[in-house]
Amino acid sequence: MPTRKYPKELIERGVRLAVESDRPVAHVAAELGLPAETLRKRVRQAEADRGLRPDLPTSQEREQIKELKHENAELRRANEILRAASLFFATELDESRPK
Repeated sequence: MPTRKYPKELIERGVRLAVESDRPVAHVAAELGLPAETLRKRVRQAEADRGLRPDLPTSQEREQIKELKHENAELRRANEILRAASLFFATELDESRPK
């Protein structure tokens, strides 16, 4: 199923309405024409960013985790290259091995 992008302003308005009013997220989503789960996910993230949901990482923490995973993958690739290079040079410099 293809994902659909909704305007940022519409999502922000939905989050604001859901947080400020005591109405269920599903009702606010239906009123704005958004999928309930999309709005629910954004409301949860907004609550995490405000410190109301300590069980979820904030947007800043999510971004940091993403960067660290990328850096970790790069370091693993570099280690594999260095391992292969050291093995190559070790066999080249080993005089006891026939060439």
